[in-house]
Amino acid sequence: MDRIIGALSFRKGVYAEVEHDTTFTGTAWIIVALAAILNQLGSNARGGFDDLVGWLLGTVIGTIFALVAFAIGVAVVSWIGRAVFNAEVTFNELLRTLGLAYVWQAVGVVGVLGAISVTLTCIVAPAQLAAALAGLVASFVAAKEALDLEWLQVIITVVIAFVVIIAITVAAGLVISLLGFGVVAAGGLLG
Repeated sequence: MDRIIGALSFRKGVYAEVEHDTTFTGTAWIIVALAAILNQLGSNARGGFDDLVGWLLGTVIGTIFALVAFAIGVAVVSWIGRAVFNAEVTFNELLRTLGLAYVWQAVGVVGVLGAISVTLTCIVAPAQLAAALAGLVASFVAAKEALDLEWLQVIITVVIAFVVIIAITVAAGLVISLLGFGVVAAGGLLG
C-alpha cells in the first residue's frame, strides 16, 4: 500500500524500488487488473444502470482488453527501448514500474457517478481528465526509471507504445459495439 500511495503522490524513488523488487511482479499485475476493473466499471456506466447485464458484460470484456493492451504496451515499450535505444530492460522490470503507474486508471470508477446524474458528469469529467494526465506523467516517470534512457528517448518510446494501446482500445470498442449490435439484431430476429 505504501508504494501505491508513493505512486499517487509521485514519491521519488518508488519506481526504482519496484523495478528491482522481483517479488512485486504479481502485485503489479493485481494493481493493473483491479485498476482496469474499476476504470471499466466507470466507463461502462455512462449509459446508466438500466442494462445491468450490458454494464457488467462491457466491464468484463473491457477489462480483458485493457489487460491485453497493457501487456502488449509493456512488450512494445520493452522492445522499442531495447531495439532502438539499446536499453537494458526486461519485460518484468517494465511490468512492475508501469504496473504501479497504472494505479491512476482506478480513478475512472468515478464515472459511475456520471450515470447517476448529468450534473455529476460535469464534476466527474474534469477529475477523470486530471487523473488521466497524472497517469500519463506517472507512466513516463516509470518508463524512464526502468529504461534508464534520456527523456527524449523515453518520450519517443512511450508515445509509440501509447499509439499501440490506443489502437487496441479502439479495436476493443469496435468489437464490443459489434457484439452489442449482434445481440440486438438476434433479439429482433427472434422477437
